[in-house]
Order: sequence, then C-alpha cells, then structure tokens
Amino acid sequence: ASVRRKRDAIPSFEFTIWKYNEYTHFCSPRRNAVAATAMDKDNDIGCLVVTGSSNNKFFAAGADISKMSSKSFTDAYKTDMFAQWQNIASDIQKPIIAAVNGYALGGGCELAMMCDTILAGDNAQFGQPEINLGIIPGAGGTQRLTHAVGKSKAMYMCLTGEHIGAEEALQAGLVSKIFPSDTLVEEAVRVGHTIASKSRISVQMIKESINAVDDLSGLQNGLKYERRLFHSLFATQDQKEGMKAFLEKRKPNFQHK
Repeated sequence: ASVRRKRDAIPSFEFTIWKYNEYTHFCSPRRNAVAATAMDKDNDIGCLVVTGSSNNKFFAAGADISKMSSKSFTDAYKTDMFAQWQNIASDIQKPIIAAVNGYALGGGCELAMMCDTILAGDNAQFGQPEINLGIIPGAGGTQRLTHAVGKSKAMYMCLTGEHIGAEEALQAGLVSKIFPSDTLVEEAVRVGHTIASKSRISVQMIKESINAVDDLSGLQNGLKYERRLFHSLFATQDQKEGMKAFLEKRKPNFQHK
C-alpha cells in the first residue's frame, strides 16, 4: 500500500488517502498504524480518507487466503491474528472516512467498518463471505456489522456469505451516503474538507463521545459523559469564536484552541 497526500488550496488543510492496491491483501498493520499515528499528530491534517484501487473495482477484497490457508490454530492464536487491526481507527483522534468503491469483502468490509463513517460508490459491494472458507469473520465482522445493521441482517450476511449493494447498505445504516463511483473520492475529500474546517477540538470530542456509546453502560451514563464534554468546550477559544461569529452572522475562524 502507498500513501498519497493531496493538499487543498488552503494550506492549513491536508487530506491523506491510503491507497490499497487492487487484488491485494492488507498491507502491514504496523506500517499503517505508524503512518496513521504520524498523520494524527500532524496539525495540518484535519481528516483522513481511506480508499481503494484506482480502477474503482476494489476497496479491499480481504486478506491473502494463500498465506492463511496453511496456518494452524497455534499460529493464529500465538500471534493473535488480526488483533493489530482492531484499534487503528479508534486510536486515531481525527475522523477517518472510508470511501468504498467496488468490493469490500471479508477483511475489506471490516476495515471499512473500523472507520468513522463510510461513503459508498454506487458500485460498492459489502460482505462477510468467510463462511464459504470454513471460518468466521475475525476482525470485527460479527461485532461491528451487528452494531451497524442489527442482529438479523448481520446474521444473514455472515451465515450465507451474500453481498449487499450500496443501496441496501445505505438502507441498513452501514453507509452514510452514496455517490457515483467515478466521483466518490472527490466527494469524500470534499466531506473531509468540510470536517477539517470545523473546530478540531469539537470534532475530536464528537468522535470520542460517539465511540464511547459501546463502552458506557446505560443511556444515563452516556448522556452524562456527553454533557461533561459539552461543558468542557466552554473553556476553548473556538467556542467563543463560533458563538461570536454566529451572532455577527459571519463564518467562524477557528484556531483549534
């Protein structure tokens, strides 16, 4: 996998697109984690976009089966296979957009679900076909998919191995929006631009609060957690600027402080 950076005309905005080579297995999770961590610390970057092959046929078609087929239980267990992937997105404070064109199957679907939101091309296909290989999803397919689409649909997809298209994924709540496949990356970068133009502190807290939903027990705990984050933003310069700009009927000039 290679990393390509696209700079916006506004110097303070930078968008990073992780390019996944077509027909290939995942690149090194350690390499990706190091790259993502470096981008997370870069103050010129406000949002990350993950996408796939340049011909729009694949987002990521899953792990390399030829390298997995000979592994034993001991190999899989001792190395805690796929554990390295689990927190790549959640450990990054900046939002990560998955721009999915073509096939996002198996680990590819799991990778997309690790991101904070999924934008799909109209040719996107999502699925967890591991059942056809005599295994089950191992990087969040049974867990994140159930949170996204509900038990019944997740059960159906994982038990049958059937794919769903972009429209069905949108109706199920797996993706946020659909765009024509040839303009998807451009639209994803545009959305990234919109997010990066907001107060970075508020953006970070929104991601933190929403991701905490699964970790907090009960609605009341979640509401209290959200409220405390809300209260804390009144200590920031961006809150003062945002409200002042609203009252003065102008665009805010956030300094991310």
